[in-house]
Amino acid sequence: MAQDLLDVTFAALADPTRRAILARLAHGEATVTELAEPFAMSQPAISKHLKVLERAGLIARGRDAQRRPCRLLAEPLKDATEWLGGYRRFWDETFSRLDLVLDEELKHPGHRDGTD
Repeated sequence: MAQDLLDVTFAALADPTRRAILARLAHGEATVTELAEPFAMSQPAISKHLKVLERAGLIARGRDAQRRPCRLLAEPLKDATEWLGGYRRFWDETFSRLDLVLDEELKHPGHRDGTD
């Protein structure tokens, strides 16, 4: 089930419009009208993006009289970040090994293979 949630999260994040919506919501709640302002698309098109984000658990829609503000739900992003963290460790270790090789090469140019 955790993998399914990651799949849905990454699928929702795959679209630049949805990422921009999440970035906007990171600054606070916004209505559909407010979220649609910076985009050259209709409110129904924005609403489709919001439905994808809502199904992924990345946003929630409230009700405030006539307003239906959207707000960011960060838990799925935390889960995705933790999953990506394993790959970050891989790259950190890879770069650390590369640093060691480069440091050795700078100290002893041309002696990498030990045949000199």
